[in-house]
This record gives sequence, structure tokens and C-alpha cells, in this order.
Amino acid sequence: MDWGMRNRLGRMFPGPRANTVMLAVDHGYFMGPTHGLEDPRATIAPLLPYADALALTRGVLRACVPPESGTPIVLRVSGGATVLKDDLSDETITVAMRDAARLNVSAVALSVFVGAPGEHRSLANLAALVDEGQDAGIPVMAITAVGKELEKRDARYLSLACRVSAELGAHLVKTYYCEGFERVVEGCPVPLVVAGGPRLDSDRAALELAHAAVAAGARGIDMGRNVWQSDHPVAMLRGLRAVVHDGASVDEALAVVEAAATPVARAAPRIAPGTRRSVSRGATPSPR
Repeated sequence: MDWGMRNRLGRMFPGPRANTVMLAVDHGYFMGPTHGLEDPRATIAPLLPYADALALTRGVLRACVPPESGTPIVLRVSGGATVLKDDLSDETITVAMRDAARLNVSAVALSVFVGAPGEHRSLANLAALVDEGQDAGIPVMAITAVGKELEKRDARYLSLACRVSAELGAHLVKTYYCEGFERVVEGCPVPLVVAGGPRLDSDRAALELAHAAVAAGARGIDMGRNVWQSDHPVAMLRGLRAVVHDGASVDEALAVVEAAATPVARAAPRIAPGTRRSVSRGATPSPR
């Protein structure tokens, strides 16, 4: 693997644990202005300093993220279907690799729909994108999408989808947590990050998901709705960082969330962008 590829991956998986807390804000590409993401700029701004990577589309990147930001970008490059269609697997590549390179992204991401009508196209898209990524030095993240069929999120299906993605050359895979997730990890030779999925019934439930995923071998999380649909998005992201980077228990992470959600914590002075500090358990992560 060339230096550029290693550098991009290393920036997304920082620290001694080499784990990641990715923030997903790419939902608008098929869901439109969903709750909590009506104004992407307003949603992203307070969260950006606390994310190890930001997953989004090129339109939102260009319009809503300051170019001086040092947060690595995971660029969504597949699309072509919306929630108005029954078959969400009818996707194609929507961004040329040369545009991803112009945007200086750290990785590109696309959905693969194993077992769906669009399976062949999505897997062929992945293989072609890996070839282009090798030429450009840009890693590819495969996302094991299940469309509207959430019942597919079991270990047998996810093990198949993740392994196929890795076999076709994906450098990392985003997937769902499930019972028996250790089996999914064991069968996939590249790093796995776990999606949050739809908003869970509490912040604790999201922290429990993250804790269980990392304990089972995931290299981090890529959450969206369980962060920016929370009553306290920044506090929630801090709690997730405590789990993923510091090995905090669910109770310890929830204490971080509760402390960060207090008026005193919200009024704390911001640290200038570009400042980097190590993050200790329970402490407030500094902006990058």
C-alpha cells in the first residue's frame, strides 16, 4: 500500500487504538431534508471538531464544510434512488474519482446491496471503484446496505456481505451490528466500522451499541441519526468518543454525555480549529 493510501487511512483511524468515530451526514442523498439534517451547515458546524471523519456528499461538502477544516472526508459516491422507490438498490456511481481527488478526500464510499435486485451493479461498481482508488491513492469504503429490509441484519447475511466486499478490494467496510458480530469480524480481513442505523430509543442504547461493537472487534463507528437527532448532539458525540477511543464503559460514557450536556459545558469556550490534544476518559475532546 502506497504512502498516500496509508496516510489517508491513518488520519481516519487516529490514536493508539487506531479506532474511529465517523459522523455520517450523507442521508440527504436518498432521504432529502430528514429530521435533524434540514440545514446541513448548522448540523455539521458544532460537531465537526469532534469527528475523526465526516461522511457526506460532494454537494454538502462544497456548500457546508469550511475548506480550512482538517477533518478527514469520506465522500459518498453512489446514488440514484430515493425513499420514494421500493428498490433502493438501483444505484450507480455518481461521482468521478477525479472529482474526489480534487476535493482531497480521505476515502470514497458506496453502498453494496448483496441479495437485492441491484446486487450485480453495486458489486461491479465496487470493483471498478477500487481500481480507480488504487490509481488515485484513495481508499474505498463499502457500505453493506439493506435497503428497507432491516431483517437482513443478521450475522449470516452480514458475514457474506462484508466478506464479498473485502474480496472485491474494499479497504474498509461499514456494516451493522448484530448478535454474533464476532463472526462477522472474524470473516472479514479488513477493518469494520458499525453504522448506527435509525434513531434508537435513547442515548444509552446508542452507547451500548457502540460499546458492544467495539468489544466484538469493530474498529469504530459511523453514526448519524443517533448523534444529530439526539437532544444533545455534541455531548453524544463526546460520549461515543469515550467508548471508542478511551475504552469507557456505557455508564462512564453516559456520564460524559450528561456532563457535556449541562449549561456550563455548552458555554465552555471553543478551542481554535487545528488544535489537537489527546483525549482522556471523560474529558472533552479538543477540536482538530
